[in-house]
Parts: sequence; C-alpha cells; structure tokens
Amino acid sequence: MNDAAAGRVLVVDDEPDLLTLYELTLLREGHSVETASTVGEALEALAQSPFRLVITDMRLPDGSGMDLLRWLEKQRRNEKAIVVTAFGSAENAVEALKVGAFDYLTKPVDLRQFRTVVASAMGRVAPAAAGAVPSRGGPLQRLAGRSGGMQQVRELVEKVARSMAPVLVHGESGTGKELVARGIHDSSARASGPFVAVNCGAIPEALLEAEFFGYRKGAFTGATEDREGFFQAAAGGTLFLDEIGDLPLAMQSKLLRVIQERAVRPVGATAEQPTNVRLVSATHKDLAQEVAQGRFRQDLFYRLNVIRIPVPPLRERMEDLGLICDVLLERIAAEAGVSPAPVLALAARERLASYAFPGNVRELENLLHRAVALSAGDEITPLDLGLPEQLVGRSLLDDEPETSAPAGTPAVVATAHDESLPGDLARHLDDVERRILERALHQHGFNRTAAGARLGLSLRQMRYRMARLGISENVAGDEAGER
Repeated sequence: MNDAAAGRVLVVDDEPDLLTLYELTLLREGHSVETASTVGEALEALAQSPFRLVITDMRLPDGSGMDLLRWLEKQRRNEKAIVVTAFGSAENAVEALKVGAFDYLTKPVDLRQFRTVVASAMGRVAPAAAGAVPSRGGPLQRLAGRSGGMQQVRELVEKVARSMAPVLVHGESGTGKELVARGIHDSSARASGPFVAVNCGAIPEALLEAEFFGYRKGAFTGATEDREGFFQAAAGGTLFLDEIGDLPLAMQSKLLRVIQERAVRPVGATAEQPTNVRLVSATHKDLAQEVAQGRFRQDLFYRLNVIRIPVPPLRERMEDLGLICDVLLERIAAEAGVSPAPVLALAARERLASYAFPGNVRELENLLHRAVALSAGDEITPLDLGLPEQLVGRSLLDDEPETSAPAGTPAVVATAHDESLPGDLARHLDDVERRILERALHQHGFNRTAAGARLGLSLRQMRYRMARLGISENVAGDEAGER
C-alpha cells in the first residue's frame, strides 16, 4: 500500500443518514473519508486514487457490494474491504468473505464494533497480551516441503491472512495444523497480538463455558475472583480451536452465538462484552459427516468452514521427507545444544522412506528426537531410529503381537486381503492408541514419565494424549517419579 492510500477510507452506502454516521465516526478516529452512493460512483473514486479501506453496503441501487469486491479482486487492488449486510443474511456474509472481504458487519451496525473492525482492517490491533508467548521462529518456514500439497497450504495461508474470514484447517493428527494456524496469525495484521491455542478435546465438558468465556467472582463454588476466558485472552489476536469436532453440542450452540454476535458473556455476568479475535479452527474429523450424523451443528459448520485448508498426511508427500528431516534435525540439535547437527545415514533415510508414518510429522519428530539422543556420533544409523523391521511399512500403533517374519519375507508387511476395514479410521486408530497407552501405564505402575519414555513420548505428550483419549490419570506412585 503506497503512502497516498494511508488512512484513506471509501464508504459506499445509498442511505444518507448511515453514510453521514459512518463518515463522522471515521473522521473522529482520524481517517480521511470519501463517500459514494452507488457502485458506479465507488468505481469512479477507486479509479482516481487508491484507498486503504473500502466499506460498502451489500445492497446498492445499481448493483451490490459483491460487484465491488470482484472488481477489486480482478484489478488486483490492495484495498481491504468490509461489507455491511442485513441482519440474518449469513449467506451473503460468508460469500463476501470467500470472495476476499476482510470482514463483515451486520445491520443495525454497532458503532463500537464498527470502530473495532475498522481498526483491525487498518492494522491497528491491540498489543500482545501480558505474558503472551511469541511463536517460535517462522511457522511458515517450519511447514517444510516442496510438494504440491504443501505449496498449496503456504499459498492459502498467505492469502487468508489478509482477511478476518474464519478458517478450518483439516488434517490427520500430527500433520502440523497448529503450525498452519500460527502461520496465518504471523502473516496477518494481528501478528503483534496474542496467539491462543486451545485443545477443545482436553477440557472437561463442565468447565468449557468458564474456560472459553471467563467467569465472575461468586459465579460458582470456587470462583474466588474474576477470570478471563480464552476469547478475552486472545483479544486483538488469534484464537486457535484445535479439535473443534470434539466440542459437545451444547457448547457448539454457545460458540455459534459468540461468532454471530461477536460478544461473550462470562459465567455469572449480566452483560455481554464485545470480542475482537480472529478464529481459526482445526479438526481431524470429517465435519460434514459429523453434521450428517447429528454430532455437529450445521449452522456452526457453515460459519467455521468459510475457507478450508487441507493439510496432507506425510505419506502423501514423501518427496518432502528428506527436507523435513534436515529441518527437524537442525532444530532438535539446536534445542539440545548439539553442534553440528547429526545427519541421517543413507540407510536410515531409506528405512524412514519405507515407513507409513501414521503419526505424521509429529511421529517423525519424536523418532528423530530419540535418534539424536541415542546416536553415538555425527551420523544417525537405522539402529538409532528404533524402527523394528516388522513394523516398517505399517503403523507403530498396530495393536498386533510382535512375531518374527518367516525367512525371505519382505520388510514391508502386507495386510491380509480378507481383513475387514474399519468404518471410522480415526476412531479405530484412537481406540488402538488408547489400548497401547493403557497397557504401557499398567506395565509401569501408572508412572506417566516411564510409560511415555517406553513409547518415545514426553510427559507433556503423554498428558495430552491421555486427556484427548479420555484416559483417567491414576497417579498412584506417579508423583515421585515426575519430580
């Protein structure tokens, strides 16, 4: 955006009273304002000079706000656009976001919300919240890979970062959905604001409302002081809702209202508070199928799925494996204070290339963490990887007894042709993982640290997986081992 456009706003509306109201509000905020009453007048103003922002009503005498959005897109203009739509016209708002609108407002327009959305579009977001942890070095750079799938992911991230459109990131566990969300945040005008990541499946249902929206002192037993929720903590920044498909239906209804009203009401409060967050969601589930089976609200799915970013599993982009390994080894070695970073021997690369990686990049990272710790020198061998021969080519999570393959059997184990396939692969893998974790916990006296070490997982990862899979934490004999 050049200097000529700095602070300049074009407002398009055919109602004189509203036009005057918007103009006075923007002038008080220090913006330079021009007005237009039709699509034709707006195009004439845009042809004469650039603007920083265009605010347009959806319905105009000679066309619609969509005509202006399409013109801006076709001309590759840099102006951000905010669309004002009639109350209840959710379809128009979603369509505008898909075409490229930065955000939308619903009539009757709340002036406080109007000023907030305009400030966000002009790049005037709130500073990072106290205690907010900045993202660690370039999420987009950490999304390594030259495959077509990863190039598409990076292109979509850079494109959607320019707007406030809700984004749904879809991919299997361990593919890097949070990195995608961080990439959107860091590439947006909200990069200086907080990034708050929430695992929806790890919060007990009874605490969801209080955790999301905050609560007031005395709202319930134990509420001894006011506390902010995730939406308040993410003000001026991005709220990332991981595993959104795990939210109970009752909480889905409350979340939908927050998205529609852009306001939250803390538990125990009598009034709503306006919220200013960019919402990015993620799931490994097929939400369309969840809607069809009555487990996810269709209207919420419609609001969250404005822009969808599919993240491919590692097995579908094995051409990226070498580059990913190099990036991970550099980071792991730096964090461990190891210099120079160890390299993968050719045989080790071949071993990894023949493995299916059901846990995707997260599983690869765990393998390399262990390999760096076990390697005796500057080179990682197949033995350091700890991949048993009979598991190469299939899942480490396979809950089958370990048997020796007959002589001459290839390293890649074929699945019996008549073996029945699960109807829900994600749920089946969760069940398999749950059984393995429970077995490891029993074998190690419910010491999560020891059980995790046996499986190549850190204590944090064990806690996360146990919470996600609903495994109760029997901490008998555990605390001493974790101190």
